[in-house]
Amino acid sequence: MATVTIGNEKKEFETGTTYEEIAKQYQPEYDDMIALAIVDGKIQELYKSLERDCEIQFLTYCDDAGHKAYVRTATLLFMKAVSEIEELREIKKIKVDFAIGCGYYMDVQGDVTIDKAIAEKIEENMRRIVEKKLEIKKRAYPTAEAVRIFASQGMEAKVKLFKYRKGSTINVYELDGYYDYYYGYMLPRTDYIKYFEVLPYENGLILNLPEKHRPKELQKFVPRTKLFKTLKQADEWGEKLGVDTVGDLNNEICKGNLNDLVLVQEALQERRIGEIAREISERSGVKFVMIAGPSSSGKTTFSHRLAVQLRTYGIIPHTIALDDYFVNREDTPRLPNGDYNFECLEALDVEQFNKDMSALLEGKEVELPTFNFKTGQREYRGNVKKLGPDDILVLEGIHGLNDKMSYALPVESKYKIYISALTTLNIDDHNRIPTTDGRLLRRMVRDARTRGSSAKRTIQMWGSVRRGEEENIFPFQEGADAFFNSASIYELAALKQYAEPLLYEISEDEPEYYEAKRLLKFLEYFLGVSTEALPNNSIVREFVGGSCFPV
Repeated sequence: MATVTIGNEKKEFETGTTYEEIAKQYQPEYDDMIALAIVDGKIQELYKSLERDCEIQFLTYCDDAGHKAYVRTATLLFMKAVSEIEELREIKKIKVDFAIGCGYYMDVQGDVTIDKAIAEKIEENMRRIVEKKLEIKKRAYPTAEAVRIFASQGMEAKVKLFKYRKGSTINVYELDGYYDYYYGYMLPRTDYIKYFEVLPYENGLILNLPEKHRPKELQKFVPRTKLFKTLKQADEWGEKLGVDTVGDLNNEICKGNLNDLVLVQEALQERRIGEIAREISERSGVKFVMIAGPSSSGKTTFSHRLAVQLRTYGIIPHTIALDDYFVNREDTPRLPNGDYNFECLEALDVEQFNKDMSALLEGKEVELPTFNFKTGQREYRGNVKKLGPDDILVLEGIHGLNDKMSYALPVESKYKIYISALTTLNIDDHNRIPTTDGRLLRRMVRDARTRGSSAKRTIQMWGSVRRGEEENIFPFQEGADAFFNSASIYELAALKQYAEPLLYEISEDEPEYYEAKRLLKFLEYFLGVSTEALPNNSIVREFVGGSCFPV
């Protein structure tokens, strides 16, 4: 027998009892399905068994780790269902490409026509597998044996990935004879996946799943045409570079091709910036270029690089940060927990911004403010502007796409740009890298370098930052005139050397440890590289240092 402490209660269970069996007794106390257990501070999958006296907490689908487990398990269920359908035998590869809202785009490669009937057949087969309540088995295989299993199933991306595996074993998941590998925790059986739908989209499929905050509701999938086009362009760039997965990237690094990879990637980004500059120059009446994007997208470097390109068209750009219009600290709205809410529109003096911009548009001379982040006060330091016929303002900030921010300015005077680090590099075909992970690592490295912030603090703030993005940025992205993807295909290998020491500083007794451990495990897939060869105008320089721009 073992004594288990759950909350304020102590209870005896037979050793060998699974955490799932224990969870069933406590499920009525939770609104959402229990997905994982925390046993003496360590996250455990529910199939595992009780071994000794311990303390247990439970995570549901509403928790970040629980929601990620749901998505991974639903992906495994999808792949298993596809493998059983005769009409889909000619599929060469399915890549979990990227997320569009709550939908996950599956890029289908092979001599197969994807239509509504195929999508319905896959969903029907998934539901049949769910009804069977099949067990998802996990087993640690010697690396060589696991690689043989994946090779036999045509999973070449996994074969490449595990060529660089440091450990001697690999955890392989098996679902009724189908074998796969997933980075992170999984659910114990197929009947844990209750809410999903499969839809045809573009040349592939969408696996639509519930969002974390509403795990019992399936939201209607909303296409985002401009976002999809930008993500597909990033895929094409990866194909040009011969780098689709982490295994491909590691291969290129080992071959000594990193410098070429960096130069081509930077050239592709510069070409896109040049295209946007040309579009602005050809559009009559544009006086305000509004740049917005989520945290750590590289907005500052992008605005400076765009300014350089605009000058080649005879345009005189002036870069302005919307953050300079922050209200004074004592007037800043607060979150329910008492922290300042710097993400909301009300944190900015919108009225003063519109007065200043309208005056500039009328040809008047205006003194623009500078916000002092140390004192929390807006200051005037003689920064006087007057727009001539060839002058244009390049404005960057999280609310740049929201028309409420620039309500007084004529529509034709504005050109809107959405920028984000839209990572399309995958760990392997079935394990995508969330764009949020890349941005979190960027911010962690930059904040440690420029503000002396710990990784712990960055992780603490990340939830609030993400909520601000969901409310203030993402709803406006499809209204942009242009999209720019600031992610570099090599950057996670470059960020690794800076991020790992910061993450190791977080101790096991701190709440942020679980996220730190997950990110450390994630970075293990990459071979680290030096940043010495990066151009000094690279967006990555905004985070690792050494930029030629004031960032």
